[in-house]
Amino acid sequence: MFRFENLSAFNYLWVIPVIIVLGYIFDLRSRKRMEAAIGTRLYPFLSSSVSSKKRTLKTFLQVLAVFFFVVALARPQMGQSKTEVKSEGVELIFAVDVSDSMMAEDVKPSRLAQAKAELSRLVDMMPGNKIGVLAFAGSAALLSPITNDPGSIKMYLDSLDTNSVSSQGTSFKEALAAAKDAFDRGGVTTDETVKVTRVILIASDGEDNEPGALEEAKKLTDEGIRIFTVAYGTEKGGAIPERDGMGFLKGYKKDRGGETVITTVKGDALRALAEAGKGSFYFATFGGDQTKHLVEDINKLEKTQFDTTMATQYDERFQAFLLLGVLIALIELVLGERRNSFKFWKGRFEVPNA
Repeated sequence: MFRFENLSAFNYLWVIPVIIVLGYIFDLRSRKRMEAAIGTRLYPFLSSSVSSKKRTLKTFLQVLAVFFFVVALARPQMGQSKTEVKSEGVELIFAVDVSDSMMAEDVKPSRLAQAKAELSRLVDMMPGNKIGVLAFAGSAALLSPITNDPGSIKMYLDSLDTNSVSSQGTSFKEALAAAKDAFDRGGVTTDETVKVTRVILIASDGEDNEPGALEEAKKLTDEGIRIFTVAYGTEKGGAIPERDGMGFLKGYKKDRGGETVITTVKGDALRALAEAGKGSFYFATFGGDQTKHLVEDINKLEKTQFDTTMATQYDERFQAFLLLGVLIALIELVLGERRNSFKFWKGRFEVPNA
């Protein structure tokens, strides 16, 4: 079976007519300039050493080289083989705080932006795991069911903002309950004989406005679910910006007394939540290694082998086309435009035909 992996590469074939047209325009302009400088009667004599056939051949070689380069870029493939791919890991829910306080800019560009970037990097560092994305504030909403598609997970992470949930505030209890429901409805397996390690990772600044989170965490721990937490922001805190529809800063959020609200990180609340959930707590810092340590902790947990998939592999054949393109380009480079000056010598005297 023969196929091209990257069909969009053929869009670059537009370069070929451009080469032909530009070559024609260059030759025409060059001829007109020479004729204007030395006259139309002397031009044929002075340009007699230039071979029009060699110029045409050089243009043809340029076109051919570009064609082979484009074909190589399209990655021609031949043959195929089936390979069984096994994945193992844990079921993991990213519970991301999208309350207004996460928009504070005491870390740049904001607490929420830093959390999204680190969680996206975490996806790349933990292949094989099944991950879901949950947004929470005063309420919670599951954005992405548990999946092993990293592209889909990153897309949902990138879409997180303060409008991802219906009500503001912060309730860890709501987030934990929604994560538990997501495990029950969208888990990889319902086979009770198969033990699946389940983890909830809470990314927040720790401002919990509702009671009952610790009790909910202990209940989930009794069911075998582990809870890890990461705090985003600084202890000094920062103001919450308010922006218009175009993203321009209008001012900062104020309380009822007209004073600017300063939101600080509540690391103690997140630490207590992680302890109740038999997990780990980390304080996110710029350039820190909290993500690395988090991956190490999760990798220590017991892994489950998920369903195997059959992957189709093809043999790459772009190398031959790339080599042909390079060789033709080198030939075009060394090929001159002058006529051959060598003529066979017939002797001092030439005898006319009788």
